[in-house]
Amino acid sequence: MRIDIISVVPDLLESPFNHSIMKRAQSRGLLEVHVHNLRDYTPYKQGQVDDYQYGGGAGMVMMPEPLAILIEKLKEDRGYDEIIYMTPDGGLFEQKTANRLSLKNNLMIICGHYKGIDERIRQHFVTMEISIGDYVLSGGELAAAVVVDAIGRLIPGVLNDETSALFDSYQDNLLAPPVYTRPADFRGWVVPEVLLSGDPKKVDAWRHEEALKRTAERRPNLLEGE
Repeated sequence: MRIDIISVVPDLLESPFNHSIMKRAQSRGLLEVHVHNLRDYTPYKQGQVDDYQYGGGAGMVMMPEPLAILIEKLKEDRGYDEIIYMTPDGGLFEQKTANRLSLKNNLMIICGHYKGIDERIRQHFVTMEISIGDYVLSGGELAAAVVVDAIGRLIPGVLNDETSALFDSYQDNLLAPPVYTRPADFRGWVVPEVLLSGDPKKVDAWRHEEALKRTAERRPNLLEGE
């Protein structure tokens, strides 16, 4: 999978993709992440990529021309399954969205800044709009990092244990059950006996029951479809 990210502050994205699972995914050749500095593609002086909004009002808007130049340049080399714009008014990012996007080959992500991007870019280039929550960040870079991480870890071969992602929270609309590790008795706080039983069927049944219980307590809305 290849993901191209358009940003006006690309340095914000250096660390998230150079460590841990994302670094492993790239070193194994399973994921390519390319961050493009929008200022390198603007025809305006001093790297200008934003301007005042028509009609007045506070806040600058990312201009259409630099974005169109870069998007079209990237599209010359490959087709994109989705051109994604990170925006607070986009569709809420969920596990099922990550699952679906992890099956794609090429994605482009546009990181907004200021008051956002010119609406004409959204109308003529963007195919998908994503929000990671009902709040506003300074820019789309951190949100893009969240999306790439959620997608990248699902690519076969990225995680050492291929089944690990299948039991994450939100898979099958359930929160993950409690987890324990050694020692079995820590300060008198003991691990549930069923997990020490060595019986996979009993363990699976316990985990499913605990997942249902935790979901009902913390996110009952996830069970509404059942």
